[in-house]
Amino acid sequence: MSTVIEQSVEARLVAAAPRMPSIPATLHYDRSDPFAVRMTFPAPATLEGVEVCWIFARELLAAGLRTAEGQGDVRVRPYGYDRTVLEFHAPEGTAVVHVRSGEIRRFLEAANALVPVGLEHLQTDLDEALAELMRDA
Repeated sequence: MSTVIEQSVEARLVAAAPRMPSIPATLHYDRSDPFAVRMTFPAPATLEGVEVCWIFARELLAAGLRTAEGQGDVRVRPYGYDRTVLEFHAPEGTAVVHVRSGEIRRFLEAANALVPVGLEHLQTDLDEALAELMRDA
């Protein structure tokens, strides 16, 4: 059984211009980091011309499908019937993208099949994590 899920999604960048260009993005879930989701934007889709990766809680993504969630660098909220807004806040500015809610739901269903919500702690080796923290201290 695979321990990683990757799903391409079509994100629509919300900009000042009337047209909202589509940009590719990839949602990534890894059983070895069971509480997190990663969303990656390829270099051509970013202002800096380098791949940009945001890591945030799987719980935040799931809750944001139903109601506005997040207070930090990543915020998620529903938008209309079939879209979800993801806001990424950085010192350089804020990126706002729309993603089809169905794509996010499919991704979360696959992640939940890999590691059910509430059982994430079973994927974490606390002794190894503590040893790693102690090595860094």
